Amino acid sequence: VKSIEESRNNTERAEALENQTSANREKKGISVWDFDGTIANTKSNVLYTDPKGRKGKLTAEEYAEQGSDLIKAGYKFDFTEFSKVVDGKKGPLFDKAVARNEKFGNNDVFILTARPANSNIAIREFLKGVGLDVKLENITGLANSTAKAKGEWMIGKVAKGYNDFYFADDMMQNTKAVKDVLNKFDVKSDVQLAR
Repeated sequence: VKSIEESRNNTERAEALENQTSANREKKGISVWDFDGTIANTKSNVLYTDPKGRKGKLTAEEYAEQGSDLIKAGYKFDFTEFSKVVDGKKGPLFDKAVARNEKFGNNDVFILTARPANSNIAIREFLKGVGLDVKLENITGLANSTAKAKGEWMIGKVAKGYNDFYFADDMMQNTKAVKDVLNKFDVKSDVQLAR
């Protein structure tokens, strides 16, 4: 029996492939930004309890690197703090995000983060306060630190007809996963590692 998630992914793959064969496709661009370490730097942490009951915390970068392995090892996570933007500052690609918004508008600008879904309001408020307007509905918290999750999300956007992608993330495994996914489709892509 297929899970609902597998069925959704298969449907999106089929729609994405169907969009590839559409004659006379119009260019439809999209900009997708990771949040932590890319367009913002924060002190928000993911709290955890290890299998022996010891408590600790991970930075956003540590969670992105280690989260999936720690879940497999039996760690329990508390995302209460990770749903907020704690001591937020502009990240390395913030100015580039603002410039792209000024050039292309914000209809097709997305934030894609490993943070939980309920972090979208805090992220929007922070970004708006420092001069970057991203629509609330375009901020997606995956609550998943795997690179595969970001790649699968991109398939959904190909299925929606996007064919000119810009993606930026501070984690090499995420940029690789997205690049690998987009290379399977007849789309233009520019994937950047934030430094």
